[in-house]
Amino acid sequence: MHFTRPRELVLAGLIGLVLGFGLFELFYGELPRFPVLAGLPLLILAVIEVILGVTLRSRIRAGRVLDAIGIARAVALAKASSLLGSLMLGAWLGALAYLVPRGGELAAAAGDTPGAGVGALCAAVLVGAALWLEHCCRAPEPRDPDHRGYPTG
Repeated sequence: MHFTRPRELVLAGLIGLVLGFGLFELFYGELPRFPVLAGLPLLILAVIEVILGVTLRSRIRAGRVLDAIGIARAVALAKASSLLGSLMLGAWLGALAYLVPRGGELAAAAGDTPGAGVGALCAAVLVGAALWLEHCCRAPEPRDPDHRGYPTG
């Protein structure tokens, strides 16, 4: 498995943007109102990943890593979360691209815009937290001042 590449995130974001805007274009009249905290589950996942990253980073730097499979699982979680966050960021931005121009003429669009903005913000935070977790799972380089002579392989 390789670490997340920027092009993967950009591609997922573009797919989300196109799908989000297209679905709003087709089905906005049939959708219920967005709660302002619609993106909150993404933010909760981001907080969990930050906590996991802090824990793993301190254990790796102290040389107390016992389970390589656990680190691999954390990297897989981080990779999946960054892709999900990027996809959802694109979808929320697509929703905003649909809602903002119609906010003056449709009261529902004006009311749904804050929820889409919060969703986009939460998705962006998830991408950042996931990339940070992925970074925390890297083995320290031998030149790293935090490296204490433990094997990096």
